Amino acid sequence: MDLPLTQEDFIACCGSTKFAAEMAKASPFSALSQAVELSREIWWNKVDVPGWLEAFAAHPQIGDVKSPNNKKAASAEWSKGEQSVALSTATDSTLQELVEWNHKYKEKFGFVFLICASGRSTPEILDALKTRFSNRPIVELENAAGEQQKITELRLAKLFAEKGSTGQVVAASSEVAPVQSTDRRLSQIGAHLSSSGGSLEHVSLHSSSRTRPPITTHVLDVCHGKPGVGIEILLESWKGPSAAIGTFLNFKDSVGWTLLGSSVTDNDGRCGALMPVMDHVPAGFYRISFNTGKYYTKMGADMHGSETQSGFYPYVSIIFEIKPFQTLEHFHVPVLLSPFSFTTYRGS
Repeated sequence: MDLPLTQEDFIACCGSTKFAAEMAKASPFSALSQAVELSREIWWNKVDVPGWLEAFAAHPQIGDVKSPNNKKAASAEWSKGEQSVALSTATDSTLQELVEWNHKYKEKFGFVFLICASGRSTPEILDALKTRFSNRPIVELENAAGEQQKITELRLAKLFAEKGSTGQVVAASSEVAPVQSTDRRLSQIGAHLSSSGGSLEHVSLHSSSRTRPPITTHVLDVCHGKPGVGIEILLESWKGPSAAIGTFLNFKDSVGWTLLGSSVTDNDGRCGALMPVMDHVPAGFYRISFNTGKYYTKMGADMHGSETQSGFYPYVSIIFEIKPFQTLEHFHVPVLLSPFSFTTYRGS
């Protein structure tokens, strides 16, 4: 029997508005297994990083089921049940330690420590929190997203049980593997972390009014009169000491550059997104680099049967500055390339 469910039903399972809307759109479901499978697809492939953060923000801190973040009665009740073992095994000292570590965690990562607490004792949760605290933000965000999906699947089972579904019950996966490629997901996360200065606390939770990333490029091979195809591109931002900004020699310091994204040019000489779509691009210095040496080596092999490099530049790196009053503008930085020269300009 099909079970019709609303967006409000799904927001109690996962606090992401995008997730709840997509699930409600696909309702009704003939079985729990169908809903669980779709939830994984939506969570990993359709909900972006701000959507993840929105879902995280709907959770109370572990040990605090009275948090005002629990806006839905069902969600609050489920949180209390999921933490029942932890609360029953807690002492005053372990609860105090949990509060302190929760504070440290949120201060470092910008969101609450998230773990599928069902059946876990307070010492187990504390141990996991301390272990994960040493992670880099890009790793920990992925961990938290995985824990959120486990919680979502448990709550979907509770939702179906409460609604009287006769569908097959499926236990939450202990290992939730992203459907989307790991490289692509990590690239998206890294770009968000870079744009927020390494913390996720102030990442905007609304959709951007832009239709494309604020920094784009394309490559034209003017020697052969065609697009530059298959050229590897990296986009970085300068995160070195502020005193070094504008000092030419300091830009050679590779430690100061943070990777925002990478891609390869297609048959039109254009590449995929090097950073996420966002309303305000952070002001600062950026470097876009092109692996021209590899391109010309392959070009020589394709045209002459020899891999002897025929280009003068092994790579091309362009550094440009986005000023504070330009953060709403678009920056197209193309390259017109030949074996012994290149030209760049700011386009639109």
